This record gives sequence, C-alpha cells and structure tokens, in this order.
Amino acid sequence: MDLVIGIDIGGTKTKIGLVDKEGNCLIKSNFRTREYPDLDAFLDKVKSEVDVLVGSLNLAPNILGCGIGAPNASSKRGTIENAANLLWKGTVPLLEKLKEKMPMPMRIMNDASAAALGEMLFGNGRNMTDFIVVTLGTGFGAGIVANGQLIDGYDGFAGELGHIDMTIGDGRLTGLGVPGGLEAYVSATGLKRTIMFMLSKYLDDSRFRDVSYNQLHGEDITKAAEEGDPIALKAFDFTARVMAQALANFTAFTQPEAFILMGGLTQSGKWLTDPLEKYFEEFLLDVYKGKVKIMRSGMRGKTAAICGAAALIWESHR
Repeated sequence: MDLVIGIDIGGTKTKIGLVDKEGNCLIKSNFRTREYPDLDAFLDKVKSEVDVLVGSLNLAPNILGCGIGAPNASSKRGTIENAANLLWKGTVPLLEKLKEKMPMPMRIMNDASAAALGEMLFGNGRNMTDFIVVTLGTGFGAGIVANGQLIDGYDGFAGELGHIDMTIGDGRLTGLGVPGGLEAYVSATGLKRTIMFMLSKYLDDSRFRDVSYNQLHGEDITKAAEEGDPIALKAFDFTARVMAQALANFTAFTQPEAFILMGGLTQSGKWLTDPLEKYFEEFLLDVYKGKVKIMRSGMRGKTAAICGAAALIWESHR
C-alpha cells in the first residue's frame, strides 16, 4: 500500500501520521514540540515516532515521501525562518537535516498553505477554485487559493495574515512583535489573553476570577460559555468581531467563495461561529454580502493538519 508521512509542527504539539491517497490517516501520534528545544533531538524524536508508526502496521507500506507543515516555513528554501511560536530561532534548515535522518522525497510548506492544499485534494475545497483556509491554533495562519492555484508567494511566505495590524486600541503584540496584530486576538492564545482583558474591564462574576493565565485552557472557556459565564461570552463575542473584520478585509483582496476554518479554536463551535457569521455579514462590502461562506474543514477532525502536510507529496501522485 502506498502511504505518505504527514508531519504538522505546531507551537504546542507536533503531530505525525501515515496518510493514504484518499486522505485517510491510518495511524497517528503526537508529542510536545517544546520538550525538544534542540533541533537534532527534535528530529531524532520525529524519526523514532515515524519508525514506530510504520512498524505498527500489519503490512509493509510503500512510503512515497514525507510532507511537513510548519509555521514560517519556506517551500522554496526548505527552511523555517523566525517562527514566532517555535523555540528554534533564525533560519532553520529543517528539510536538509531531516532528509539526512530519513532519506526520501520530502517537501515543507507553511502549515496553513499545506492545509489549503489538503482541502483542495481531500476536503471542502475539492470543488472550489477560490477559498482561504484559516488555521486557529497557537497562532493564526492562512492558506490562500485563487483561480485554482495555491498562492505560495515569491519566497514561500504568502499568507502571513496573522501578523496584519488590526490597529486595535490596546495594541497587543504578536510573537513577531506586531502591535495590534491579528493573531494576538484571534487564536487559542489570543482568546486566553482576551479572558484576562475582560476580567480587568468588567466586574461580572466568573469562574475565571481565581484562575491564572497559565491555568486557562480553551475547553474550559467553551464550557464556561455553555454555562452562561458572562466573561467567557464577552471574550468569544470580542474574538468573533475582530476575526469578522479581518475576514471581511481579506474578502476584498481575492474574493474567496469560502473561508475554511480549522485548528483547536474551532472546537469552540457555535460560541465562536455564531457571532462570527453575524459580524462578518455586517462588515462585508455590499457587493460581497451573501456570497462568502464560512465553514469547517472537510478533512477529518484532529488529523486535518497531518493530511494537509501529506498532500504536499500526494499532489504529485494524483
């Protein structure tokens, strides 16, 4: 059986899986990225996880190659460069070093762009020529497809929309130091920061009054919203409004048919999407109203990022 290794390197976790030509992730594993601040130790861990996954199958697969999605990854250079949410700084020659440990065809791309390619091959983008994938995890990423083509950019860094300055009053810094940057508000970490902001701004009773920032988790914020916690509800509404304004602005640039959302923050469900859809229609120019959909990823749940990375190799075997 032909399979591709898909690796998603995130600021919190690195996910690895074996993906077939239909976009099914047959087996997967993950580990915490930040536990490996040394790059060589990280790559050794990746190889050992891959070896375990391949050895766990009841058959001897034909591995066609390895696709990697990572923040600030250049598809043209095979590097990760100045990633805000990773411990390795500067220019990291990840593709070159991983090939030394795992000799095989290999590609790397910005994680959100890889996700967009995955949607084109396996997900909700299969019948679209114009859409934008938005990844909502530790940060905010975007993969742009226009006229049926993935927009990769001159140097492989197209779609860094999470660091666009939204000129919001409190001017939070993104990981790259952009004041008022989008991902400082619209991401899993941005939502946590908004909870702390709402606690200082309002006097409502909340389960979060006695919770420190490092004890905050996204699922707890969602549960609090379900229970009617006013701080959680205000935080989701604020996050949705900022995101809606950004998506309306992006619409004017490429006029996508849809924004496809994926990543941990999407697990918040209606608490994010209901106000998002309402504000989005309000912010859109009249010429776009009613024409742009907001939808969840068509790839399979927690394996979507892995399948997106694998699509980098499957693209040339279709």
